[in-house]
Amino acid sequence: MTTTTPLDDVTLVSRARDGDVRAYEQLVLRFQGPLFRLAVRMLAHRGDAEDVVQEVFLNAWRKLGQLGEDAAFAGWLYRATANRCLNAIRARRPRVDVDLDAAESPRADLQPERAAQVSAQLTALNAALAQLTPEQRACWLLREVHGRSYEEIGEVVGVNVTAVRGRIARARAQLAEVMQPWR
Repeated sequence: MTTTTPLDDVTLVSRARDGDVRAYEQLVLRFQGPLFRLAVRMLAHRGDAEDVVQEVFLNAWRKLGQLGEDAAFAGWLYRATANRCLNAIRARRPRVDVDLDAAESPRADLQPERAAQVSAQLTALNAALAQLTPEQRACWLLREVHGRSYEEIGEVVGVNVTAVRGRIARARAQLAEVMQPWR
């Protein structure tokens, strides 16, 4: 039995750039979950988030030849997703649909009381996130949920690191105030 190690992103991007559809499929499988979670939290609507992520991947496939460095692919996808979400938010008021946490719902093995508490906390957090400006929400999510550096976030949202730090600080302060009862 032979086991193959998964290819790294740079190799997959290079192969996809050469027209390898299977390599691009692997990239989609690798990034669709994180990008969808970012989009659904920013847009507060599953259908819109699915549309945004699908558009991002289709556009990325079409414009893959324009990507300067293969290693920049992940940042390119995050930037495209955040920008499309911000444009969608500017074009309409956010709508809330079904449970936003279905993809990351509380663990089923928790005690019922604890599961209810975690669910209530997640609901409160989602409501608090909805109160942030779209720009603050994007910066906070990219940092706290997706673990991106301040520099990467600045590139994604198109501002300098100082502005990113300020947005995140204001978002953290506002979220801390709203979430105080849960501490």
